[in-house]
Amino acid sequence: MTSAPVPTPDAGLRARTRVLTPRAEPLAALPGPTNVLAWTRAGDGVVGWGEVARFEPAGPGRFAAADAWWREFVGGVEVRDEVGLPGTGPLAFVSMAFADEPGRSVVVVPRVVVGRRGDTTWVTEFDPHEPAAPVQPVRRPSVPRYAEGELSVSDYRAAVSEAVARMRAGAADKVVLAHDLTAHTDEPVDQRFLLHNLAARYPGCWTFAVDGLVGATPELLLRRGADLVTSRVLAGTTWPRAGASGDELAAELLASRKDRAEHEYAVRSLAEALRPFCAELSVPDEPHVLRLPNVLHLASDVSGRVREDASLLRLAEAVHPTAAVGGTPTADALRLITELERMDRGRYAGPVGWVDARGDGELGIALRCAEVDGAAVRLFAGCGIVADSDPDREVEEAAAKLRPIRDAMEG
Repeated sequence: MTSAPVPTPDAGLRARTRVLTPRAEPLAALPGPTNVLAWTRAGDGVVGWGEVARFEPAGPGRFAAADAWWREFVGGVEVRDEVGLPGTGPLAFVSMAFADEPGRSVVVVPRVVVGRRGDTTWVTEFDPHEPAAPVQPVRRPSVPRYAEGELSVSDYRAAVSEAVARMRAGAADKVVLAHDLTAHTDEPVDQRFLLHNLAARYPGCWTFAVDGLVGATPELLLRRGADLVTSRVLAGTTWPRAGASGDELAAELLASRKDRAEHEYAVRSLAEALRPFCAELSVPDEPHVLRLPNVLHLASDVSGRVREDASLLRLAEAVHPTAAVGGTPTADALRLITELERMDRGRYAGPVGWVDARGDGELGIALRCAEVDGAAVRLFAGCGIVADSDPDREVEEAAAKLRPIRDAMEG
């Protein structure tokens, strides 16, 4: 079931984009600790605050509903864009649910967006006459108190064991299982504190915040610009250990039959989903290794020439969930996730990012993230499981993937 469209604002809405000088860091412009919107990488990107409109689609038709609502919204906006770069003009931040049910997704149109690309910084405002919000100091949270989430570590290990047994019996080729961890602080968490820490420690990742979901993802699901679409697929993971150099770990990962199989499933699923929308598609024959402070991943960069009528959100509908976050075959893997995880992922592992008035934009996969609700925080981590997986090793991998957001909370 898809929620009914929220009425768009009255006709006559205006948006103006102008250059900001001097060159500024977008994250530093965020004025308050909550209602934060962000998508940045290595100092470039977009942030937003205030709210002109919001839409919360649900169910299997959530992507199509979000795309239709956004098209209708921007169709009624008078745009004055004095910059003309990707991300200028009217912008919406998007965070889609992983599963069809309950599947609450959100599309937020901010009143103010500050962006930077290279040497150019800009601001887009829907009401430039409203007084600028004063920037409040970023507040450090108290030391968090952790507790088990909906799926405990021991239950996660059991779920992985059961998944391995099912796959050895032919139930699926790969399934991605996740578990969660909760944290509580004495006062509401300043989301900017997490963003600044994540951006500083993981400059090669896309740092994001949309409606309380905050994280730093290494995985670019889709970037659409004009007729070009690109994607970075990550699947297959190892992590630092005593006595092994980075080069040794990378060589082991490239030689791992288990990790190469997991990666191949993910690349194939994305390419098969994108191909009908592309006039041409380039898929690398071999993965490379992406090195992050906490883990190493097998990575493949896929690119193609997309047909004109395929907007970013419609492309996302076609490719989600990839084998990197769901499994393969998709239907079989999703059934196993429902049976074995027994928890609502919410928007974890769903597409997150931004879309502009042309239907272009960037969407990552919401990984290495947490849902922030005042002083309560829910952290997530997941691993790709195949028939050769070892449950104890998968528990260790999930713990390594929780480190970015735990470290960001603890400063």
